[in-house]
Amino acid sequence: MQRLALCAALLASGLAEASTLRCGSNLINEGDRAFEVEKKCGPPTHRDQVGYTLSGYDRREYSIEEWVYGPKNGMLNILTFEGNRLKRIETRRAN
Repeated sequence: MQRLALCAALLASGLAEASTLRCGSNLINEGDRAFEVEKKCGPPTHRDQVGYTLSGYDRREYSIEEWVYGPKNGMLNILTFEGNRLKRIETRRAN
């Protein structure tokens, strides 16, 4: 019941997260590499390097990039990559 309320609140706010995104007939998943996403979805509408992060295990620095696809049917898909691995898929309304 609480999960349903949380999902409804996220959708009402215009922001939702998912672990999978459909690009045409292809699916991309969290953990996919950047080149795999670009092969399946094509080049993003917008791409930004937004920062860096350190891994806790081996103390390596990884770049953080956001790729934006859309708007499509009034929605944007924002993909966050850390070190060329897809870490998060967000969907929000285009303003």
